[in-house]
Amino acid sequence: MVIAFHPTTRRTIDTREEAELPKIYIMYALIGAVIGVIVLKYGNVIGFVIFGLGGLMRFRSTTGSARDTGRLIIVTLIGLIAGLNLPAFAVLATAFAFVLIYIFDGHPVCSLEVSEIPKGRVNDAAAQYRRVLDELKCTLISESKSHGKGRIEYVFRIPRHVSEQQVYKTLCEQVPQDVRGEIDWSIE
Repeated sequence: MVIAFHPTTRRTIDTREEAELPKIYIMYALIGAVIGVIVLKYGNVIGFVIFGLGGLMRFRSTTGSARDTGRLIIVTLIGLIAGLNLPAFAVLATAFAFVLIYIFDGHPVCSLEVSEIPKGRVNDAAAQYRRVLDELKCTLISESKSHGKGRIEYVFRIPRHVSEQQVYKTLCEQVPQDVRGEIDWSIE
């Protein structure tokens, strides 16, 4: 966690993928710890089995993101632990992974691109979109303005009690028409 949430990392986040990296680092650290315990208990041979399973997953599965790949790996390892007759460790690893997923996915990271902003109104539009995101208690991670293209890009976290549909609806309703642009967004 110390490496994942290093203070200098926050200053360089520009994309949704970069904002998700600390979560992925922590999940992969959990995977490494689980593998370490299994190898200590059963020896190096099981390490080769895990390596082989990882190779199969890497080349034979189509997970869309590093987050989904991490979940696939941890689920496979938990199954392997249960199959190796370590039920207490399987329950512990499952509980720990469950808590991590609950904490990390409770505040999803979104990227929002607002394009076709009226000419010369990028700063005014940015202030209005920022105001609405702030009213929704979203945590702004980064903002990028392109005056020449009439575009603004945001990366932000949605609070646990707010849905993606609420954010979209509120942005469409509360940003004044004279500075409103076309909204395109994605969420992990």
